[in-house]
Amino acid sequence: MLSPEILEYYERGGERERLTAGAGRLEFLRTWDVLTRTLPPAPARVLDVGGATGVYARPLAEAGHRVHVIDPVPEHVAAAGALDGVTAEVGDARDLPERDASADAALLLGPLYHLPDRADRVAAWREAARVVRPGGVVVGAVISRFASLIDGVAKGYFAEPGFVSIVDRALGDGVHRNDGSVRQWFTSAYFHHPDEPAAEALEAGLTGVRTVAVEGPVWMTGPRLTEFLADPRLTGVMLDMLRRIEDEPSVLGASGHLLTIARRHA
Repeated sequence: MLSPEILEYYERGGERERLTAGAGRLEFLRTWDVLTRTLPPAPARVLDVGGATGVYARPLAEAGHRVHVIDPVPEHVAAAGALDGVTAEVGDARDLPERDASADAALLLGPLYHLPDRADRVAAWREAARVVRPGGVVVGAVISRFASLIDGVAKGYFAEPGFVSIVDRALGDGVHRNDGSVRQWFTSAYFHHPDEPAAEALEAGLTGVRTVAVEGPVWMTGPRLTEFLADPRLTGVMLDMLRRIEDEPSVLGASGHLLTIARRHA
């Protein structure tokens, strides 16, 4: 279900701590903020497709939701299934082992940026639409087309010649291809232009589609971001400001990640 370099990246824990500090922590807080405003009230049945080790499944279960994780990595499934209130199984976002209209909401927070072919991404959206009830919500996360360019400057990756060609291709067709030889770079992925995820969701038959910026441009601020996140008051101010501009089209391309929210036709 996953290419060898992607599977190896996750098996060695490439994402295990990513959402705990810095820009990763901001990504988590903003994603959680959007979810709390988007998902139906608890107790709802939520399918967390590509939910990995349960970084979002855990707080969703703690909030009273019934959460089922479906992920292609067996180690992820074992970790998520060990969480209180969470069940998990191995599966593919393009062919979910779920009955029609069996969930209140479906999350695609991991699969879409590992499906380089548009047809596969639309299939994942279509499957998510199939398994939620009429009127149910689907939320999908993607990586911005320009994320590797920005990250390469912020982290100094452009000093290494191999990174230049990776970014050059990503800017051209969205495909970020890392064969795993340079481990500090993200594994192979697809980076969406801000216009693409909504178009894919619409093609899959979903309605009420909107795309919001997750981190906005704030993720580029480095040490200053860490200072904000260490202060609960400043964190609250930052989250409030980002919420106010999350729909601003001119901000979407500067955000590291985007969330697209849609519903199955009622």
